[in-house]
Amino acid sequence: MKISEFQKMILEIYGSRDSNRGVERTFLWLVEEIGELAEAVRKNDKTAIEEELADVIAWTVSVANLAGIDVEKAIKKKYPGVCPKCKSSPCTCKGGDDVSSN
Repeated sequence: MKISEFQKMILEIYGSRDSNRGVERTFLWLVEEIGELAEAVRKNDKTAIEEELADVIAWTVSVANLAGIDVEKAIKKKYPGVCPKCKSSPCTCKGGDDVSSN
């Protein structure tokens, strides 16, 4: 499934509920799911990590839907096949810099 197909599916299933909840409260649910993912990682529970990753992605897409963001386009723009900071693949940034903050 393409990211755009997943985003459309989430909109069809949850769009009305997400819209009623609003972007800020939907974002709070995303943050809660990130906390659940952190707990699963800390416990090294692969099954829980898998489930929580799926939840984090779904809630992220819900936030994007409410904000009018096409996730697939945003990802392709930010990560065009090379590191957005050093423009290399693989990344050659020094010191393990976190490029996602750029």
